[in-house]
Amino acid sequence: MNLVIVESPAKAKTINKYLGRDYVVLASYGHIRDLPSKNGSVDTENKFEMLWEVDSFSKKYLKKITDVAKVSNKIILATDPDREGEAIAWHLKEYLLEKKLLKNKSLERVVFNEITKNAILKAIENPRQIEIPLVKAYLARRALDYLVGFNISPILWTKLPG
Repeated sequence: MNLVIVESPAKAKTINKYLGRDYVVLASYGHIRDLPSKNGSVDTENKFEMLWEVDSFSKKYLKKITDVAKVSNKIILATDPDREGEAIAWHLKEYLLEKKLLKNKSLERVVFNEITKNAILKAIENPRQIEIPLVKAYLARRALDYLVGFNISPILWTKLPG
């Protein structure tokens, strides 16, 4: 059996029809991890290392994903073909690595720009690796959002009305 992970449950349902019984298609429902709002989630003294936390919304979906991943031969990350989709694929990979669910399993990344049978089958036949430059762009953006937001927001709250 092969596990395909997409972002949206609607996509999962449609794609599952196209791929058949050798595949189980599940949704991550978007990002699965984020930086906790506490100070220190981005360590500026240690190469901007980030402390990630699974959000409570994602826990029930990750339970289903991990259960199926345990019995799958191949895991296919089919999140959106943009920076955020690449980041979600990376987070999923990191999470599955932490849970030791990738040992002796194939992990692939596929992308498609339309939800048609032809596009899905073509993507499955042409897997690639996660694009690390897109992940690094996401990480830089997320670190900046966190650092600026964490340090500037309290000042703005006292200076701006509303």
